[in-house]
Amino acid sequence: MDDVTQDRPDSPTYDIVEDIDVLRAALAAHGITLPSLGVDPLTLAGWTKHPPLVALGNCTVVTARRLAEALRAGAGG
Repeated sequence: MDDVTQDRPDSPTYDIVEDIDVLRAALAAHGITLPSLGVDPLTLAGWTKHPPLVALGNCTVVTARRLAEALRAGAGG
């Protein structure tokens, strides 16, 4: 995610949806879809001073294997 020029997560102008879109596109480049990928709604409720969380959600075993393969390849192994 070196090409992301967005504000820090603790900035008032930070937009987590932009980061999620970048992640979704990166996953799609590897043929991976996480159907439940999105913002964790509880972290948007303002109950915490921490930045919102990205909810990766559940996926099939096939998707989990593709994700593991993409991560291994990205790590050079």
